[in-house]
Amino acid sequence: MSAPSDRRYTRDHEWVRIDGEEATVGITQYAADQLGDIVFVELPDVGRALEAAKPFGVVESVKAVSDLFAPLAGEVSATNDALVNGPELVNSDPYGDGWMIKIRLSDTSEMDDLLDGPAYDDLVAAG
Repeated sequence: MSAPSDRRYTRDHEWVRIDGEEATVGITQYAADQLGDIVFVELPDVGRALEAAKPFGVVESVKAVSDLFAPLAGEVSATNDALVNGPELVNSDPYGDGWMIKIRLSDTSEMDDLLDGPAYDDLVAAG
């Protein structure tokens, strides 16, 4: 599956989609597949300041526990509360209903440091 072209990607397999001054963040299909069945997601509180490339939460699957890394700096403006009782949404719809947080961006130029869809697909293909 090719990465959607309407967003950017980190080398840690998070995606980000920008809408004005706000970014929606989640993990990629590749990451969800590698983790297996996701059973728990820990997300930050609304209002928390995030630094790019620093952990903001945790995703736990039947296979592993993995940190989630902020693709961009900013303040958490929303969290996906549906993941509390339905963490499997990350597996079934990682680019849609399985989104994790929204960030009010502090510097949109950080987007230049992220991968586009084809570059992310190349990263995954290289293994």
